[in-house]
Amino acid sequence: MTAIDIRATSKRFDSYEVFADLDLTVNENEFVSILGPSGCGKTTLLRLVAGLEAASAGEVLVDGDPVVGPRPDMAVVFQNFRLLPWKTVEDNVAYGLRLRGQSKKDARGSVATYLEMVGLADFRNRYPYQLSGGMQQRVALARALAIQPRLLLMDEPFGALDAQTREQMQYELLELWTAFKKTVVFVTHSIDEAIVLSDRVILMQAKPGRIDREFSIPFPRPRDPAAIRADPEFVALRSEMWSLLQS
Repeated sequence: MTAIDIRATSKRFDSYEVFADLDLTVNENEFVSILGPSGCGKTTLLRLVAGLEAASAGEVLVDGDPVVGPRPDMAVVFQNFRLLPWKTVEDNVAYGLRLRGQSKKDARGSVATYLEMVGLADFRNRYPYQLSGGMQQRVALARALAIQPRLLLMDEPFGALDAQTREQMQYELLELWTAFKKTVVFVTHSIDEAIVLSDRVILMQAKPGRIDREFSIPFPRPRDPAAIRADPEFVALRSEMWSLLQS
């Protein structure tokens, strides 16, 4: 079943053409990564799906309905966390639930479950400035999951983290996806990350943005990132993607 359908979609900013006549479908419960160089339109495409930008031409459909703005069954995780500095971890995670009218008591009950899942139950009363970058991103992920979205859009969520924390977050995201089976669209610059996480990788090129190739990732789930990176098939896939990006 198709969750996202992008049809002949174009986006321009004044005279600058980000991409034109772009077509892409994402199936329900599929994890799709969009990989490509800076300027190819990855983030812009994600923002169109999220309803944060409007297409210049074509249409973007979610569950067959045109996207005309943010949807209540969709959550976005950004690279820069976007936590509210004056709120505690618990209140940041509860923020979306409170906007939807949940009482403070009910929201806190839901939040406890997700803080436990991301390993931050003991930090519920801390403030963002008291957390590491990886912990702040876990808060952002818990906040997104707490509203129980059908679609999860992630814009380079681990790009600002150090290499070790980034790999740990990839491992944790794989575990969470196995538990929740969300439809995920994940923007990244990292070939390794795209292969390890995804069912399918969409490789884009720039000037103007376009889909160059699609790769179905052959590794079964559940996945062990360390084992995948040691697999000769991973090495071959990575090499092919790298060559296409370089060309």
